[in-house]
Amino acid sequence: MQPRIPQQSADSGGAVRPESDDRLRAEVISVVAGARRRAMRDGDRQIDTAHLLHSLLESDPAVRTAFGEGPQTVRVLGYLVQRSIGYGLQWQSSVEDSGAVPVVGAATAVRDTSRDIRWSPSAAAALERAVARARRRGEHRARGLDLFVALLADRECRAVEVLLHSGVEPAEVGARAAAGLADAGREEWGSGDGTAWPTP
Repeated sequence: MQPRIPQQSADSGGAVRPESDDRLRAEVISVVAGARRRAMRDGDRQIDTAHLLHSLLESDPAVRTAFGEGPQTVRVLGYLVQRSIGYGLQWQSSVEDSGAVPVVGAATAVRDTSRDIRWSPSAAAALERAVARARRRGEHRARGLDLFVALLADRECRAVEVLLHSGVEPAEVGARAAAGLADAGREEWGSGDGTAWPTP
């Protein structure tokens, strides 16, 4: 069965609200809410993948672990905080839609009803890829690491651009994140909480 894809045009009446989506774990809902607040505070037109990356690094320890024990996390966060006064100003007048990673169905921006702010097509696609990754692993809800790996899958998105400018190789942190997902899934399966784990 194909995962639900947010389909929200600019003038449609309904709205998909990722911050209340039951396909996301609590830590991802927190990340989503943090990304939305940051975009609103900075006056950005939409919530993009760089907002999601910033929120993931600030609130998800598992994602920070993927960066290792060196200074990489500090460098990336240092670069991200300059967005509102530097490189990010050029993004305010454009739409993030790399088109690099296709998704099932129509890839459209997701509208947030609390303010007239939308999810960029690239960010909306990353959320859907995160859910799809979790489902393939046998879990019902996406983790923060699922979202992080989904961001890295789009080499043309703003989140990856930030990592490269910060001197971080996406393939390396992606490999550590994928290993972290495998470990986390095995731990849950072994805990007897009923979480399904796919047969090798």
